[in-house]
Amino acid sequence: MHPGAWWVWALALAVIASRTTNPLLLGLVLAVAGFVVVARRGDAPWALAFRMYALVAAVILISRVLFRILIGGEDGGHVLFTLPRIPLPAAAAGIELLGPTSAEELLGGFYDGLRLATIVLCVGAANALANPKRLLKAVPAALYEVGTAVTVALSVAPQLVESVHRVRRARRLRAGRTRGLRFVKGIFVPVLADAMDRSLQLAAAMDSRGYGRRGYLGRQVRVLIAVCVLAGLVGVAVGVYGVLDGSSSWLGVPMLVAGLLVAATGFVLGGRRLRRTTYRPDPWRLPETLVALCGVAGCVLVLVADPVSLATPASPPTWPELPLLPALAVLICVLPAWLAPRPALVAEVVR
Repeated sequence: MHPGAWWVWALALAVIASRTTNPLLLGLVLAVAGFVVVARRGDAPWALAFRMYALVAAVILISRVLFRILIGGEDGGHVLFTLPRIPLPAAAAGIELLGPTSAEELLGGFYDGLRLATIVLCVGAANALANPKRLLKAVPAALYEVGTAVTVALSVAPQLVESVHRVRRARRLRAGRTRGLRFVKGIFVPVLADAMDRSLQLAAAMDSRGYGRRGYLGRQVRVLIAVCVLAGLVGVAVGVYGVLDGSSSWLGVPMLVAGLLVAATGFVLGGRRLRRTTYRPDPWRLPETLVALCGVAGCVLVLVADPVSLATPASPPTWPELPLLPALAVLICVLPAWLAPRPALVAEVVR
C-alpha cells in the first residue's frame, strides 16, 4: 500500500473525531481504527508503535479528567464530592484549586479528553500502517527537505519502540531483571544511546546521498519557491480552520482554494528546477484509491451532518444518542480492513 493512502484515511478519521463530542461516535472511531490496524498492519518496527499511542491516548484522557478536578471545580450542578480548597495569591484571582467537583465538570473533561485521545490514536494508526520512510518518495520535490525532516520526526516513535524491544530482548538473553524500577533505570540509557546512534547513522546516510543540497538553484528562484510554498501552506491551514469552525465564510473554502493554488504553484516551480530522481517510486493503484475514498467519504458525510447531532452536552448531563448518518460515515471507514491488501510480513520475507 502507498503510505499516502493510509495517511489520508487516518486524517479523515481524525477530522471526524474533531467534529464530535459524542462518546458513542468517538468510541466507534476508536473501534474502527483499532480493527483496521489489527487487520492490516505488518510486523515491521513502525507497526509496533500503535500500543504506545494507545498509552499516550489513555494518559491524555486521564489527565483531562484530573485537570478538571484540580482546576475548574465550581458550585452548582450535581456535586459529587468536595475537596479542600487551596488558596492562591491575588495575582491568580479567578482560579480555584480543588473545591467542589460536579458531574458536569467531569463529563466535560471526559468528552474533551476522549476527543483528543481519539485524534492521537488516529495518527498512531497511520504510523502503524504506513512505512514512514516511504513517505519521502511521495513528497513533492519542492518540499523534499521539509519532507525529510517530517519523515525523521514521524519515525522517532517507531524507532524508540524498536529500541526498547531490542534492549529488553538483550537483557532477557543475559538473564537480567525484566521488571521493576531497576529495570527501567537499566533500559533508559541503552535505549537513548541506541536511538542516538541510529539518528547519527541516518544523518550520515542522508548527507552522503546529497539530501538538502540545492546550490544549483539561484537565490531568487529559491526565495520565490519558498514564498509560494509557505504562503500556500498558511492559506491551507487557515482555510481548514475556517471550514472546521464554520463561523466565517471567507476564511473557509475560498482561503483553502487560494492556499492550494499558491502551494501548487510553488510545488510545480520547485519540481521543474530540482534535478532529483526517485528509485522505484510507489505506484498509486485501485486499493489506494478505495482506501482514500473511504476516509474522504466518511469525512464528507460528517461535515454535512447536523452539528447538533454530533454534540453531547455535559450540562445538563444527558444520555448520548448514536446518530444514523455520522455512524454510517464512521462505518464506511472500516472497509479498508478488507479493501486493502494484506501486508507482506518481514518474517515471511526472511524465510
